[in-house]
Amino acid sequence: MARTIVTFDSAGIPLAGHLYTPDSPASGPLPALVVGHPGTGVKEQTSGTYARLMAERGFVTLAFDAAHQGESGGLPRGLEDPAQRVEDFKAAVSFLTTRPEVDADRIGLLGICASGGYSLAATGGDPRVRAVATVCTAEPARQFRHGADGTQDPAVFRSLLDASARARTEAANGEDPGVMTMFPATAEEAGALGGEHGVEGWEYYCGPRGFHERSAKFLAWESIDRMASSDVFHAVPLIGPRPVLQILGEHAVTAWMGLEAHRRATGPAEIHWIKGASHVDLYDKREYIDPAVDRLVDFFSAGLDK
Repeated sequence: MARTIVTFDSAGIPLAGHLYTPDSPASGPLPALVVGHPGTGVKEQTSGTYARLMAERGFVTLAFDAAHQGESGGLPRGLEDPAQRVEDFKAAVSFLTTRPEVDADRIGLLGICASGGYSLAATGGDPRVRAVATVCTAEPARQFRHGADGTQDPAVFRSLLDASARARTEAANGEDPGVMTMFPATAEEAGALGGEHGVEGWEYYCGPRGFHERSAKFLAWESIDRMASSDVFHAVPLIGPRPVLQILGEHAVTAWMGLEAHRRATGPAEIHWIKGASHVDLYDKREYIDPAVDRLVDFFSAGLDK
């Protein structure tokens, strides 16, 4: 498996990616996958892990940093713009169609966490995508509005909208509005705010488990009001008759979002549960990733077959 540093354009914003190609000789162009990272993540973390493992199993894979994040361009930094995130996936598909090692008629999307929701929307609007799979599906707009487990008091999101509005006013008056910090100072504080899911997220992004210096761990405040009007699951019915696979952890508190997307599917759709896994377990723990990759290989081998 070889890794090549690449760049491509997404609505005028340069995106940074890693292109993984199998070492084994091929008789012709290969099926390819675009692999998207979780919210505030970067291509060197879990999306890179899945991209590398899928390349080892015979696919050309592209892991990339979303616009405004990681090594990609875009201002303000840390912006989570659902429309741009969907556009990034389509731009990545366009880039893959230009590569000689890729069969342009056999391209799929693989979205992890936040990219799970975005990849479903991108597939719904882009018939070039032959199949789509997600791992621990999440949708940032839903998670901010309703909480990771879907039980958040609506007053929480209203308070975030108030803060976002103040930030826009401050920026208009030449002041620095600051950013929304995603994680508290300690794992204990994360647990008090978000339970075990909060602790696991803190350990991955802020501790040695998965820390990366380019993973920003903050959002530009205007991300919040952009998410207020976003519903990327609206495009799920457009995916059929193309196949959809969602891989969810048995103990993931976020699984309700994947189940909601599943109910909207109009074509072949499958939920594949990973026994014993939480949401974040599927980011980096090989005892859960390996069976997920086995299922992904089978799914894309069939879904991208001519």
